[in-house]
Amino acid sequence: MKHLLKGGLVVGGNGPVRADVLIDGEQVAAVGLNLDNLAQQITDVSGMLLFPGFIDGHTHFDLDVCNTTTADDFFSGSRSALRGGTTTIVDFACPNKGESLRHGLDLWHQKADGKAACDYGFHMTIDDWNPDIRRELPVMFDEGISTFKMYMTYPAMMIGDRDMFSAMEALRDLGGLAGYHCENSGVIDALIAQYLSTGDTGPGAHPLSRPAAAEAEAVSRLLRLAEIAETPVIIVHLSTAAALEEVRAARRRGQTVFVETCPHYLLLQDDVYFQEDYSQAARYVCAPPIREMGNQEALLYGLANGEIQTIATDHCSFTLQQKDAGRGDFTKIPGGLPGVETRGLLAYSLLVGGHVLDVGQLAQVLAENPAKLYGMWPRKGVIAPGSDADIVVYDPKADTVITAEGQESRAGYTPFEGFQTCGSIRSVYLRGSLAVDKGVVLAGSHGQYIHRNRPIL
Repeated sequence: MKHLLKGGLVVGGNGPVRADVLIDGEQVAAVGLNLDNLAQQITDVSGMLLFPGFIDGHTHFDLDVCNTTTADDFFSGSRSALRGGTTTIVDFACPNKGESLRHGLDLWHQKADGKAACDYGFHMTIDDWNPDIRRELPVMFDEGISTFKMYMTYPAMMIGDRDMFSAMEALRDLGGLAGYHCENSGVIDALIAQYLSTGDTGPGAHPLSRPAAAEAEAVSRLLRLAEIAETPVIIVHLSTAAALEEVRAARRRGQTVFVETCPHYLLLQDDVYFQEDYSQAARYVCAPPIREMGNQEALLYGLANGEIQTIATDHCSFTLQQKDAGRGDFTKIPGGLPGVETRGLLAYSLLVGGHVLDVGQLAQVLAENPAKLYGMWPRKGVIAPGSDADIVVYDPKADTVITAEGQESRAGYTPFEGFQTCGSIRSVYLRGSLAVDKGVVLAGSHGQYIHRNRPIL
């Protein structure tokens, strides 16, 4: 049955266009006017903005970390994503050191297949490097894995500059792309030891032990390695003005650098860590940490000028009970925030409502750019004939307040409690089927694994 969404503004990277959208099965059949006679069902979306389904290129569902497991697995995390307008997520398959990439990929398929309510793909984490791992890389591309991740901190994950450089060269030759967690591990370890030795063990020591300069130094070092390797890179969850300045310097040298940031770096400040109540402070622990005043303005400027390409969430949720593990030692607080459910609302409200971006630019950072970078364009990231009918129907006049109550995430809290939005999501379509209606995730939403192609740079 052909279904027509009639009367809305279709939003793409070039801006909004008044047009109707004809859905045939799982795909968009036509975008235009006077399509009524082609449809068996018509839904009036007058006054609504029709965005391509949002893509979150940075989530962590069902991840074992810090002697616990994230509150959200692929079932609850994907329902949370859908409710927030995200129709596709790209999670991180994480083999341990000594394990093969194939083992990591198989494990993540076990975690996600048949459980995810939204569409999904995987980045592959490279946390070990040897000839066997190198030989596995082409196999990953055959399996639909075209993007990877490497860490410059966390001993269990990092591989060091030499092996990271070798992996860069290998991915360059295969046409792949990697994102990098950039913080100086040695500096962080030294500062952590200093704070613990003086008895400064509360959540306030967390941002102090991971200063902005430690991120900027790692970004600078990464970009010099990428310069020698002659390869493009993505800086994930960039949080500081100083790190963004390092990106600008690399681009002036002619390098190709993509930047991702997150809503919590745009909206929150590091005073959240210095609240007297432990639980109120510990809930915000993440890495890189939320930064001091001034960085938010720099990131908003970077978005407005096209220096930052994507907004993801780094959704890595823990309950407040799980966060309690760090009482008396801030290094034992599991790091991460819930956010996949609120990203679209926050981004629209802050950026469009705050006149930082127009709706076309918002569609770029939430859908179009990640679709291209992560090998899903034009199947995803656009409302056009032949694309998947992933559509967010956004009501710009239906303001609401973000609260933890009723959210699909199992975290039990939101870092953005009480935030007043500009508009809200009325409904979400996943491959042509109504998946969310008036804030309710409908039964029967079934995600598919997305076999991704090489990035479009």
